[in-house]
Amino acid sequence: MQRWRGLEEIPGDWGRSVVTIGSFDGVHRGHQLIIGRAVERARELGVPSVVVTFDPHPREVIRPGSHPALLAPQARRAELIAGLGVDAVLVLPFTPELSQESPETFVRQVLVDALHARVVIEGPNFRFGHRAAGDVALLGELGRAAGFDVEVVDLQVSGTAGAGEPFSSTLTRRLVASGDMAGAGEVLGRPHRVEGVVVRGAQRGRELGYPTANVETVAHSAIPADGVYAGWLTADGERMPAAISVGTNPTFDGTARTVEAYAIDRVGLDLYGLHVAVDFLAYLRGMEKFDSIDALLDRMADDVKQARELTDGA
Repeated sequence: MQRWRGLEEIPGDWGRSVVTIGSFDGVHRGHQLIIGRAVERARELGVPSVVVTFDPHPREVIRPGSHPALLAPQARRAELIAGLGVDAVLVLPFTPELSQESPETFVRQVLVDALHARVVIEGPNFRFGHRAAGDVALLGELGRAAGFDVEVVDLQVSGTAGAGEPFSSTLTRRLVASGDMAGAGEVLGRPHRVEGVVVRGAQRGRELGYPTANVETVAHSAIPADGVYAGWLTADGERMPAAISVGTNPTFDGTARTVEAYAIDRVGLDLYGLHVAVDFLAYLRGMEKFDSIDALLDRMADDVKQARELTDGA
């Protein structure tokens, strides 16, 4: 899959293509329907498929300080999109200047002049241009004038998550924030992931016999609610069952909120400085303050046992 940052990186000889545009944070199952349809349509027409997305999130530019919790950093998003069979991803730097462009200017510069769109695939609620003035009806009008078709995909997927609420990035963030990893996993179609670099912490886990990877997470990451979880730690391409702690370590009167993962039954791991991924499968319990180290160790042993069983079953 080709990856471009900015219009200037698009090859000069780029021909017609099928395009879809959006933030696609998390690439959840609703997003997968839209992107999958773009890939399918492109193959029918014998042209490449292109996903256009933005960095940073538009909300951070329009209303600084309002950046939503990210379900997937840019590199992970591109990886997930590539897995759907897309031929190219165009990341547009979202600047104040871009936010001021009219829908007509955006269509001309991006869809017509740069990507030579033949078909544009979007969801029914797609908005674009200054103050989100453009919608799919306007996109269709502009497409007819410019020579491309617009196809609207119904992405109203729902399940048990959120009591049947339609799947969305907003719903996923709410489920993650509440610790509902099963619900978040249903919307995403996979476990929710947090990424970052392993840094040195207080090293209490090592002293207690449960050495953990203390993950300094990517900025704006959607971190689950405080508690203990079953999941996986992936480092250097190896996926290891893990018991994961999110919180401030109240037994030791901690104040900094951390994400720590213990790779079950692994000895001698040296992960410092590595970029790792933590996948959350299931919530085990809330964060607790224990009266003694022995009580904490007994509970940690139970946590590891549950995490082992759940990841083995998964």
